Amino acid sequence: MRAWRVTKPGPIDDRPLTMEQVRVPEPGPGELLVRILACGVCRTDLHVTEGDLPVHRPDVVPGHEVVGVVTELGPDTGTEFATGDRVGIAWLRHTCAECRFCLRGAENLCPSSRYTGWDADGGYAEFAVVPAAYALPLPEGYADIELAPLLCAGIIGYRALRRAALPPGGRLGIYGFGGSAHLAAQVALAEGAEVHVMTRDVEAQRLALELGASSAQGAAEPPPVQLDSAILFAPAGELVLPAMAALDRGGVLSVAGIHLSDIPPLNYQRHLFQEREIRSVTANTREDSREFLTFAGAHRLEVTVHPYPLAEADRALRDLSHGRFAGAAVLVP
Repeated sequence: MRAWRVTKPGPIDDRPLTMEQVRVPEPGPGELLVRILACGVCRTDLHVTEGDLPVHRPDVVPGHEVVGVVTELGPDTGTEFATGDRVGIAWLRHTCAECRFCLRGAENLCPSSRYTGWDADGGYAEFAVVPAAYALPLPEGYADIELAPLLCAGIIGYRALRRAALPPGGRLGIYGFGGSAHLAAQVALAEGAEVHVMTRDVEAQRLALELGASSAQGAAEPPPVQLDSAILFAPAGELVLPAMAALDRGGVLSVAGIHLSDIPPLNYQRHLFQEREIRSVTANTREDSREFLTFAGAHRLEVTVHPYPLAEADRALRDLSHGRFAGAAVLVP
């Protein structure tokens, strides 16, 4: 099969990915072999490829927004999935189930957690394996390329929204408006929020307004109202300051990315006083995944996708890096 590998992490314009012909993996105990139908292109893939996230597995195949069909079951996979089922492979693929974090329902904080496309080969390929316990049933009513971004962009956006503690009917600010943000915005709108978007990209501003945002302005510009909550999707630490300044008393900023550039010094009175909070987001739990996908099944989300052939995965990552599209890129074998 064809697969892209991170052979030498570095700037995406230096072509750190290499496409190779490799063997189709075999499912081990408790695993499913999946023929890939679509794989989303996530900014985390870019961080792994460029080395912002230190390589966990040399020559890893990136990609963790995988939609596919089960073609083979390994031993002891249980009864939830059968050959022919359409399933999702997401970022989280292993936790210990024994540590204090797992036992209290916070498996996303498990010190032994492992991840698709970082610790194990992912979806920039034609086949992949996944532990059956971490495979996800998918909602009906979506094309394969529409489902792919839901499996990280959607799930992480959903967790970031919950971490932002938005009150019912509250005012939500969103900083950056890519694949994850445009899905989280729709969840918030469906739940009755007033949404304001801050992004430098004019096309993304247009998309935000089309989806129902009350306003859209530049990335560091103040929204027209004070915010109850905000989510920072852009990996730009300097945006923490205007986001915190835009919060009303008791407001919460949720930082959604796995990587963030350095945050400039905060002024206590301007940015933190009056019980404003900053919260990070670390991966997600399987409960988050299933809750969000159930929500997506009940509320039709508009998923803005830009398909690329698998052979052009490196171009898709370059286009993501340079902000050449709004929404989400998806690889199609």
